[in-house]
Amino acid sequence: MSVESTSLRGCLSKMSVEPGDAGESARYTLRVGDHRLDLNARLGQSLSLSWTGAIACTHCGRATRKSFAQGYCYPCFKRLAQCDTCIMKPELCHYHQGTCREPEWGERHCFQPHVVYLANSSGLKVGITRGTQVPTRWLDQGAVQALPIIEVATRQQSGLVEVLFKDEVSDRTNWRVMLRGETDELDLAAERERLLARLTDGLGRLRERFGEEAIRVIDETPRRFDYPVLEYPTKVVSHNFDKQPDVSGTLMGVKGQYLMLDTGVINLRKFTGYEVAVI
Repeated sequence: MSVESTSLRGCLSKMSVEPGDAGESARYTLRVGDHRLDLNARLGQSLSLSWTGAIACTHCGRATRKSFAQGYCYPCFKRLAQCDTCIMKPELCHYHQGTCREPEWGERHCFQPHVVYLANSSGLKVGITRGTQVPTRWLDQGAVQALPIIEVATRQQSGLVEVLFKDEVSDRTNWRVMLRGETDELDLAAERERLLARLTDGLGRLRERFGEEAIRVIDETPRRFDYPVLEYPTKVVSHNFDKQPDVSGTLMGVKGQYLMLDTGVINLRKFTGYEVAVI
């Protein structure tokens, strides 16, 4: 069942988001169990989320006292390939060593095209994502600009390319700057050319290792994104269900995976699997 209501109860999932049409803000939906709430329509209105104290693993559904890796119980965290270190650091992929936790999962998710991109969330950063996650990945990070620059054949290759770029540009987002809306516009196309010129030798070595077609520079146009925000906070105060189970205020905006209330902000992705009541 999928309903839209002002009285919901269930376990939180990552907010779904779609880019808006030209000149329009991204469209956000709060997901609470089987329920759905249009957050754009709630802007300027009161919103209350209360954690019941229960947490359910997003993979197996079992109750857990603590959430690991944004939504997993400890056994799943230790067993699943999607929770392994190489998900955060793809260059450390060990599939070829025969030690992948779930080889079939790895084949489905890691051995498919990935994109290395430049984005502007709180300044210039480099990142990677599966081709199927464009542009969702950028919206989840609160990027106001993004530009795919290289397409690779596997996740490991994307990590190796990203390592090269991290010598020149950060792979981090300053979430406080992102939420204050203080990000200056960048010329991502010019940054792409500058970085590709500096990394010619390193990219050449990766092509020698994996083949010319495995590491391809792509020529695309930078994309821009707007977010449903009535007013950005001048001082970012963070809510945390583990410290204060009741979070409420007037919804002033949504950006990345953050709700922006007049009382503070909360990263809902951090609390995936937490059972909440929403009013």
